This record gives sequence, structure tokens and C-alpha cells, in this order.
Amino acid sequence: MLAGLVYAESARRELRIYFDRPANIWEEALPLGNGRMGAMVFGGQRTIQKIEQPGQPEQQVESINYAVERIQFNEETLWTGKPHDYVRPGALEALPQIRQLIFEGKQEEAADLVRARFLSNPVRQKAYQPFGDLRFSFPGHENVSNYRRELDLDTAIATVTYQIDGVTYTRETLASHPAGAVFARFTASEPGKVSFKLKIDSPHERSQSRRVDEQTLALFGQVTDNAKEPIPPEEGMKFEARVRVNTQGGSVSVTDTDLTVENADSAVLILVAHTNYVNFQDTSADPTARCAEQLQKISELSFEQVKSDHIKDHQQLFRRVRVDFGESDLAKLPTNQRLDRISNAVKAWERATQQQSSPLPDAAQGLRDDPSFAALYFQMGRYMLIACSRPGDEPANLQGVWNELRNPPWESKFTTNINFEMNYWPAEVTNLAELHEPMFDMTEDLMVSGARTAKEQYGIHRGWVLHHNTDQWRGTAPINNIDGMWPTGAAWLSYHMWEHYLFGGDREFLAKRAYPALKGASEFFVDFLIEDPKSGYLVTNPSHSPEQGPLNAGPAMDMQLIRANFDATIEASEILGIDEDWRETLRRTRDRLVPDQIGKHGQLQEWQDDVDVPNNNHRHMSPLWGLYPGAQFTPDDPRVFNAAKVLLQWRGDGSTGWSYAWRIPLWARVYDGNFAIRQLYLQLSKRTFPNLFDKCGPFQVDGNFGATGGLPELWVQSHQRIPGTRTPIIHLLPALPDIWPAGEVTGLRARGGFEVDLKWEQSKLVSARIQSKLGGPVRIRLGDQTVDVNTQQGESYIVHSDLSIVRQE
Repeated sequence: MLAGLVYAESARRELRIYFDRPANIWEEALPLGNGRMGAMVFGGQRTIQKIEQPGQPEQQVESINYAVERIQFNEETLWTGKPHDYVRPGALEALPQIRQLIFEGKQEEAADLVRARFLSNPVRQKAYQPFGDLRFSFPGHENVSNYRRELDLDTAIATVTYQIDGVTYTRETLASHPAGAVFARFTASEPGKVSFKLKIDSPHERSQSRRVDEQTLALFGQVTDNAKEPIPPEEGMKFEARVRVNTQGGSVSVTDTDLTVENADSAVLILVAHTNYVNFQDTSADPTARCAEQLQKISELSFEQVKSDHIKDHQQLFRRVRVDFGESDLAKLPTNQRLDRISNAVKAWERATQQQSSPLPDAAQGLRDDPSFAALYFQMGRYMLIACSRPGDEPANLQGVWNELRNPPWESKFTTNINFEMNYWPAEVTNLAELHEPMFDMTEDLMVSGARTAKEQYGIHRGWVLHHNTDQWRGTAPINNIDGMWPTGAAWLSYHMWEHYLFGGDREFLAKRAYPALKGASEFFVDFLIEDPKSGYLVTNPSHSPEQGPLNAGPAMDMQLIRANFDATIEASEILGIDEDWRETLRRTRDRLVPDQIGKHGQLQEWQDDVDVPNNNHRHMSPLWGLYPGAQFTPDDPRVFNAAKVLLQWRGDGSTGWSYAWRIPLWARVYDGNFAIRQLYLQLSKRTFPNLFDKCGPFQVDGNFGATGGLPELWVQSHQRIPGTRTPIIHLLPALPDIWPAGEVTGLRARGGFEVDLKWEQSKLVSARIQSKLGGPVRIRLGDQTVDVNTQQGESYIVHSDLSIVRQE
């Protein structure tokens, strides 16, 4: 019935990012990654010079150097700093006074005391670092024809091709997860035509290259800390990379500064990179030994074998989900030109209407003309998660695994009041569940450091706490300023573990990993919550609603997160048949939590006081956490659901890339697909780089992942249950936008252990296939109609437009 995992060549064409010129800036380079390492392929050097003359409009002059190549690379564990506990000594002594000041409405005095006595030591955390660059020069390649630079998302291979005097030159680069290294193969259509010189360098001052042997050049060094509170240089992280070349024909020479290949038929380069990082408390590893050991294992592998293993490894993840909205010849254009066309169409849309829920106007026909671009962007997010988050590796930070700056924006950390969690929105629903594991590994580390912070800064001797950021050293104390005074990060991270269980039903995971994290967070909250003297309810104090307003007690987001944590912990304990007494403690405490408040305008309040400003379109959607990614606001409670819609309408369009992305699933959850898709196309037109990296302002991965994780809410929702039961409701096409009247999606996951394929035409369901991985009851909803099915494990069920169901043989 549906295409499933069969990828035709036409579909593969739709999954390529393509340019007809080299990159001008880093954000135009092509990203590769194997989970641990990232690489950016420039394909040459393009520069743009601005020329200003009096009385004349500014002109731009472009120059292109095809005779060079740059591959900038990263390794996930290279950071500034060293193992460190960020707890502020003496902070506990200031806590009672901070709380009292907030309850008395003296927020500024409380803020001064927080800054002086309660923020972390030091106040800022450490930064993710670039590792190095491979810089190639190709003599005689200054003038070329038929240049093409592309990234194939289906194979995860970046390719540069061009011709000189009838000879076709090809450079293929890939980041192999099975081999744990970056490989590049340079070939020519005639023998003896491959010649180049390679240098390897790093932006770190304490670094240099050296000859290892007749085929290998090394880069080694140490990170110097450029923070305000520097560490001694000898304590900075140590690193080493090695690049080895294997050639067919020709000659190779290596000095301490460069590697030269002359007149080869082909050349294969192998790049490995390591640091002295073992874990957040141990930096005793030897990067030199690690590089030598890894190269010894992989240096004699043929490129064809590496390539085959790499594609197989990548595609067994990537090909689980297929999205098809149709094709057009525009897909043959360079990606930057397609993006420009979309930007022009969005401007026409904005001119035509500013109304919410409005259909796509004729003036914006350009968006319909290139239907596959949205599918490409959706799959780009899945590609990036595969590239930067593999089991056993570090999780995706603010820039995934890619960064060229020693002082990256926001230190390229893990911001836990939205951005880090958004990175993993695609993991479950887009069938990449195992890529969630690095986040879970980090969560278990944070339980260790967070227990120290709970004890030393809050006087709480059980459970763990996390504030709004962490780094490679697993800092959990509040940082930066009062915006760091947000104590509910543990609830959100452990909720991801609960979601992993809901989607997959792994009882062992629930018992050994999810439940300890959930319970530990709940233990902290039970001891941390304090009675509000005005209302008598339990609230958080001190806290802050990300990222606006003063210090306060019990902001809506906090209470929604804690309510979700308590509910998940209670249900998990019931499933596991343990901790009955603790379960009852949580029920009693939950009953005393301050409820969501509805203000004088009918809006869901962000704070306990009714001070929300109408049409405040702040980037953060913090008080709407219970709508998405939470599951607390549904039509089952129309009073709160409608209040959430009022606040959502006030917030309007996004601003940063990730704020557009968050609005996509929020609008889907209130069944407005047109306004949801408006956010996607605004994000594409205003906050997307030519290589499809997202702009927060600077590059951040969260917008990519947020859009990819949010779009499935237009096609399938499964967060609701039949009231009073644990039976999930699979809602088909709940918020289909007008722009996609026909389409097909396969391989999405739904809670309860289901996989869903969908096909629709004329904006109506043709058929769906629902496969039950676990068995058990489910309610299927289409429009206002529902049908209940008691599924069998391993069976598939075909759902037709009239909700008639046939079990697939």
C-alpha cells in the first residue's frame, strides 16, 4: 500500500543539498558527522568584497579560488576547563533571605543577593572548542568548469566535482561511525592527475604539526582557557589529530609542516582525532596513544569497504522515515536559489495577510511550486541528529558537534530551559530512539553533580537539581544571572526518559534508568517546594520564568514540569510495583501544587500574579510547556486549553530560529496547521543559512531539530489518552495545512509502541498503516470519529478514510 522504506532515485534527488560554487562562509559549508567527530567541507574558497563609491549603490565583487579546499573539524570532548564542581560555597546561608524577599515582592533585592551569594563558582561555564583544519592546495586547479558541491542526506557523503581540460576531478568526504574517523577520497578520470599539498592546523595557540611517518601528519596541542577565570595552561585539555594518506600510484612526502601527494591515480585520507577526556571527572587519557591505536586498526581498510559500511550504518537509521509532498523541477536548482525563492514567496504571504489560521494566498504560490523543500528540511534535521548524537558519545550541544569558534555563542553549551531538550524532539517520533541515549547518559552524570548542588546550595540531601545550563563538566548550579535561577531542569530531562518509555515500552529501561532519574528529581522537589503565604499552595522559590520577568515564586512552567514529573514518577512506580509509600507522598504533594492560573484576559498566566501583557510575543513559550512538549493541556479540559490558546495567539510569530520551531508543534496541538506551517516558512526565509543550518541569530542546531520534531504533530499525535486509562489515542492528520493537499509519510512512531504510515489526497486520508510493536489497546481518531482496536504484537492494521480497519496479513 505505502512505499515504506523503498527509496527510488527520484526520492534521493530530493534529498541533496547542492551548490554550484564553493562556500563563502562557514555556514555555507557541508556538515558531516559520525557522532563523535564533525567536519565541514567548503569545496574551495569564495570571497565577496563590498565596494562602496560616493553616490553609487554598494556593489559586491565575488572571487573564487577552486585550487584550495578546507575541511574544518571538531571532536565532541574538546572544551575549555577541567573537572570542576560549580557549587557556590556558602550559598545555602543566603537561601532563606532570598526566599523571604521574593515573597515580600522585593525582587530587585532578591536578585542582588542571588548575584552576590547564590550563583555558581565561577559564574559562567566552559566552552566547546574547534579542533583543527585540513587545508589543501591543488596546483593548476585555478580555473574549472561544471563545478558541483553537494551533500547527499541519504548516503551522508559530501562530494565536490569539476572539470579541467577534459579531466573530471572528484572529492568524496564522509564521517564514518563504524570506523570512527573522517575519510576523503580524491580521484581523477585520468591516471596520474591527483596532486595536492595538505597542511593541518588549529586555532589554538599551543598547537603544532609534526611528521609521524612517511604517510602520516599529526596535529597536537593543548587548550588555553580564555575565560575571565583562567586555569593554568598546563591544565588545559590535551588533543591530537592524525591524518594519513594512502595512494594508488604517485608519490607521498611528509614533513613536520605538510603532506604532499604528486601524480597519484587516487588518494584516500584518514583523519582521526582524540583528547585526554575520559569522563566529566577524569581527563587522564592519552590522545597520542588513542590516535595511534585507532589508525592502526583502520589504516588498511579499503575506501570502498569503509564507504559501504558507512552507507549501511547511516541508512539503517535514516531510511526509517520517508516524507513525500510531491516533486518539481525546482529541486534541481542549487539549494541557495531554492531558499531565495521561498523567502520571496514568504514575503508575498506576509504582504497578503497577517491573519492567523488564514489559507495560503495566491500571492505565495511559490511555496507550492517547490513542495519537496519542506521534506528536505525535515530530513535535514534527522540527518543532523544521526551525525551528532550516537550511543556512547556525548549529546548534541547548542551547535551539535560543529563549531569553528574558540568563543562560540553561549559557549555552545547545553541550555536546558529549552534548547538542549529541543535537540531531541525528533528522536522518538521520527524513529531515531537510540540517538536519545547520549542525553540519557548525560542525565545520569547530572544526577551525580546535581546531588552535590542540591546538598550544598539547598540543604537537600536526596535527589538532584539542574538549572538552566550545563557543560562538559556537568555543572548544575545556577549560572550567569537571575535567568539562571531556574531549578526545574531535572524535571524536563527525566521527562525525556519517560517519553522514551512511552514510545518504546522498554520495562528494563524504565526500571534501571528512567525511574531513578524521575524519582531523584521528585525527591528534590518534595523537599524544595515551599508554601506560598498568600495562596497556601506549594511553589518553587526562588525561580524565574525562562527568559523574562524578575525572580519569582511558582512560575507556570515550573509547576507544569513538576506536575509532569510527579505524574510520571507515580505511574512508573505503579508499573514497576515499587515505592508505594513514595507514590502516596507524591500524590499528596501534587494536590497542593499551585494550579495553572487564568488571567483577566482569559489567558493562561505565566506568573502567579496576573501581569501578562497582551500580545507580548516573547521568543520563549515557557508557560505553554504543558501544551507542547508536555501533554497537560488538551480539549479534555477546555477551560485551560482555551486559555493556552489565548496566550499562544499573543505570542504570535517566532523571532529566533528555535522560537519559530517551537511554535510549529504548539499550533499543531491546537489543530491550526496553517499557522503552524507559517512558522516553518518564516523560519526558512528568515532564520536559515544556505546549508540549511538554523540561525538563532548565530548558528544553533535547536531550530533544525525543533522543526523536525515538531512537524510530525501535523500528521500524527499520540499524547492524549482515553480518560481514566493508559490507552493512547492515535490522532491521524490532526492539523494538516492547506499547502500539502497530498502527501505520504512513513515510519513515524506513536506512544504505546506503534509505527504509523499515512497517505492523503485532496487533504483527506486515503489510508494509514498502524503497526503494533507491543500489542494492546489503542483508539484511532480521524476528525471527530474514533474507533477502538485491541492490537496484537507484531500485527499491522490498515485504516481507511471511513475508519474501517483491516488487519494486514
